Amino acid sequence: MTLKEKTFNSAKELSSVFSLTAIGMLLALRIILGIFANSTMALFGNMVKISLNFLPIAIAAAMFGPICAALIGGLGDVLSFFLNSAGGTYFPGFTLNGIITGLILGYFLYKNNVTVKNVLISWTINAVIVEIIMSGYWLYFIYGAGQGSSFYLFLWTRAISEAIKFVPSVLIILAVGKAVGKIKIRNA
Repeated sequence: MTLKEKTFNSAKELSSVFSLTAIGMLLALRIILGIFANSTMALFGNMVKISLNFLPIAIAAAMFGPICAALIGGLGDVLSFFLNSAGGTYFPGFTLNGIITGLILGYFLYKNNVTVKNVLISWTINAVIVEIIMSGYWLYFIYGAGQGSSFYLFLWTRAISEAIKFVPSVLIILAVGKAVGKIKIRNA
């Protein structure tokens, strides 16, 4: 299936009552995990964040494709921030990260078997482009640009973060993806 077909089929998923209901529940789960299921490691200057908020995006990617997963990634970021901002400032770069994460995972996991190869490729592409380069730049822009910090320091801490999360993230996506693959979806 081509990227164009995956995009079109994923957009068509939004016309199903079952899909909309499941996407709404996955969005709610993304918000809850974004608020409660994360931890920042002080070891690396609070730049390494361990979170499970990727899980509903990965589930949506496997079940409903890139458009639906991108919606959960983007809306999940916005809504979890506004429901629990903790006094911080909203930054749209991280919303863009959520959208791109959904697209990447969706293009690799939708209408495919959730295989080790697909999970490794999608996770690696997402880790390098979104989590290391883009997040590194956003964090540099927010915290380091005016203080004389090096952009490479932010890239380095993001790379360490992704290395720490590599094995657990891949195993979780594989396990949940295999379980999701057994769900028989009835069109409604």
